[in-house]
Amino acid sequence: MRELAEGARSLQQDYFALFDLPRRFAVDTDRLEQAYLDRQGQVHPDRHAHRSDAEKRVAMQWATRINEAYRTLRKPLARARYLLELQGFDVGVETNTVMAPEFLMEQMEWREAVEEARDGADLTELEHLHRRLVAHAREVNARLGVQLDGEPADLDGASDTVRRLMFIEKLQEEIDDAIEALED
Repeated sequence: MRELAEGARSLQQDYFALFDLPRRFAVDTDRLEQAYLDRQGQVHPDRHAHRSDAEKRVAMQWATRINEAYRTLRKPLARARYLLELQGFDVGVETNTVMAPEFLMEQMEWREAVEEARDGADLTELEHLHRRLVAHAREVNARLGVQLDGEPADLDGASDTVRRLMFIEKLQEEIDDAIEALED
């Protein structure tokens, strides 16, 4: 009961503090996973079924918060957006749609290649594009890590990189959907 009462006071702590992790883009995923399992085991609603309604409610709030934090921190793009948000920096996804012309050309080329492979039912080419895009996303994520974890952090650059990663993630979904459609 005491840990739930103390927990209710700290429900507002940031996701990194929740898992005792440094507030950085580079995350030890094994440590995150273990912290998630530990926290979830402590607050799982079934463990508090015999408690008062108020205590059950707090346990449910904690379980929800822990799940939300874990989902955010385990994905690089979500983690980056969250880090920028913690710094009070608006990524401007809805308002800032300006991208470098080179990036927009690159996206058009990717989309044309995907469309051509999809229309030609070329599974081999789609898989090749998938591998290339995964490698490209790794490079962009590495740049994002430097921008966010560097001293000093480059929040403007990180914001731009986050928007780029959103395009890349969307393209990855399109490729995955095209591959799935051809495999069915």
